[in-house]
Amino acid sequence: MHLAADGGARPVAFTVTAGQAGDAPAFETVMPRIRVRRRGPGRPRTRPFVVLADRAYSSRAIRSHLRRRGIRAVIPQPSDQIGHRLR
Repeated sequence: MHLAADGGARPVAFTVTAGQAGDAPAFETVMPRIRVRRRGPGRPRTRPFVVLADRAYSSRAIRSHLRRRGIRAVIPQPSDQIGHRLR
């Protein structure tokens, strides 16, 4: 199960995949399902302001997907990825 949660750790969207599916392919299927309720009237937002994730979500594909949608990413990067990018 791949999950998107709000700041209070409540699930806002999830998808169930077969077996040991990777995080990166499941990320793009979970993101369109997010619905963030507004305080007042109006339809829910489908684009969060910020995505907070662990190192499993630090791939180039996920970061470019977030950039295309205008979402800020707060994802730590493993030291080997930083080195690869600098080269």
